[in-house]
Amino acid sequence: MKVSIFDVAQKSGLSVVTVSRVINNAGTVREKNRIKVLQAMKDLGYSPSAAARSLARGKTGVIGIAIMTLNDSFLDAVVKEINDKLSEYHYLLALFVSHEGESSLHNAMFQENRVDGMIVLSPIDEERYEQELTRKNIPYVLVDNQQHLSRSSSIQVDNFTGGYEATKHLIDLGHASIAHICGPESFLSSRERVRGYHAAMQEAGLFPRMEQGGFDISSGYEIAERWLQSGDMPTAVFAADDMMALGVMDALKNNGIRIPDDVSVVGYDDQLFATQFRPWLTTVRQPVEEIGAQAVELLLRQIEHPEDGEYAPEHFKLQPELIVRESTGRPSNR
Repeated sequence: MKVSIFDVAQKSGLSVVTVSRVINNAGTVREKNRIKVLQAMKDLGYSPSAAARSLARGKTGVIGIAIMTLNDSFLDAVVKEINDKLSEYHYLLALFVSHEGESSLHNAMFQENRVDGMIVLSPIDEERYEQELTRKNIPYVLVDNQQHLSRSSSIQVDNFTGGYEATKHLIDLGHASIAHICGPESFLSSRERVRGYHAAMQEAGLFPRMEQGGFDISSGYEIAERWLQSGDMPTAVFAADDMMALGVMDALKNNGIRIPDDVSVVGYDDQLFATQFRPWLTTVRQPVEEIGAQAVELLLRQIEHPEDGEYAPEHFKLQPELIVRESTGRPSNR
């Protein structure tokens, strides 16, 4: 039978509150009582759980995370990193998947006294989250949010640089006909990748060419098919995410177009499948581990130090990395 904090209290002859204070290293416990509790824990082989640690702090030991989709290996990777980092601090993660136009704040899990804090990943209705979480006095951090400078602590990736580097890579290879398939305009990340693309094209004196995609395979496929059918295929494509890039590559291969001999393709995110299909995809890697670690550190600083009063928001902009693989090369003379 699993040993509980109540067993430790009974064996030591002290209250559960005292045991909890010892577990949490509170300075208000008499030394002789602390020794009794530690000895009882040793005798029983008791290892304190997150719940036990939470008793003295008046906390739940649970962090909530709101996310719009699970059909994205990049976002999945961010959630995994957050979960792994939280476990180091003995916190549990409660996940809620919301949909555009729907707020996870209506879910009972994310009300007062249900979670100690929240991480909101790629929120569309950002201001509503800020207003509601502030009103409920729940600490929170925004990740991949839609405002350049939020009122709350936030973590963003420098998508302007990512878009610029992806486009510059194609320009340096000698491509002049470079199209960009952008993501939905509602996302700041999409708009910033477009800015980076335009900056690189303007710098090289090249004419920009853009198509609106939907962060999915089908939109990339359909756009590439349309180019092929019209006989107006560019020599290089920068897609705003790996899903659309994969759709482009699928259309090209189905039509006998060689990658990268005939057309080069660059994606964004470095999702799992980037090295599971041939040719391996050149893409822009987002710093998943750093995103997860920074999100947790920012949130726990708010949770663990409420005595600091009004928390000054911190904003981090992390740098992406261009990963060159097999899907890009110099243009052929066709």
